[in-house]
Amino acid sequence: MPELPEVEVTRRSFAERIAGGWIESVRLGKPLRWPLGADPNGLLGLTLQAVRRRGKYLLLDLSDGRLLLLHLGMSGSLIYTPQTRHPNAAGPHDHFDLCTSQGSLRLHDPRRFGAAVLTEGETSPQAIKLLGKLGVEPLSDSFTALDFYDRLQRRRVAIKQVLLAGDIVVGVGNIYASEALYIAGINPVVRASDLSLAQARRLHRAVRDVLTRAISKGGSTLRDFASADGQAGHFQLEAKVYGRAGQPCVQCGTPIELLRQGQRSSYYCAVCQAV
Repeated sequence: MPELPEVEVTRRSFAERIAGGWIESVRLGKPLRWPLGADPNGLLGLTLQAVRRRGKYLLLDLSDGRLLLLHLGMSGSLIYTPQTRHPNAAGPHDHFDLCTSQGSLRLHDPRRFGAAVLTEGETSPQAIKLLGKLGVEPLSDSFTALDFYDRLQRRRVAIKQVLLAGDIVVGVGNIYASEALYIAGINPVVRASDLSLAQARRLHRAVRDVLTRAISKGGSTLRDFASADGQAGHFQLEAKVYGRAGQPCVQCGTPIELLRQGQRSSYYCAVCQAV
């Protein structure tokens, strides 16, 4: 699933190039997770002013004050082309085309868990329903170690599950949670409420460092992720624990272990993450 680094890499790969373009056409394919919620012809002639990100959502600000929310789902990706029309005919997994005077965007999503939703604005009920429960952005100044620790003290479940829930801090997906916990020296099954302030500080720093590094590496390409300009990510090549079950820990040489938490795989070193 594309996580925060992949979505941010996607945003950066086309945002500046398409901003300022006026919408020439919109094409809808098969139904996605949620409907667009409006007549696509009502978007024609509007200017796409900017492209922002909130968690794993891309927020496209339109000139009439409305907001187009894009979500990549489990397996989706955006494809940007500088042409005003996409040069290739839409395939069976191409479900949304947004063509502007400064290039076109195509949402490709084989599993159709992605979405393109038009809302009246960021404070509209529909936008709040999708964005309102998201946690703090991990790379923003609002994500502080003390507030993080305070919120963790209220959760009596495994710290890995708390990170994945996204309501305390958003966007720390499975790969990056495993990596951050390893760097912080924290076992994924430890209850969040049992972490000390020192541990919470280490984890806070590790989350920021891992996500920043992942963005700089173009995200992680495990199957078919690519940015909007077709570039694969390389963070997975330097992962310390994720996907390395049975291989030696890079610090102590102990084989990396794998366990299931809920429906997700957790990778960790039983020695370096003994706490």
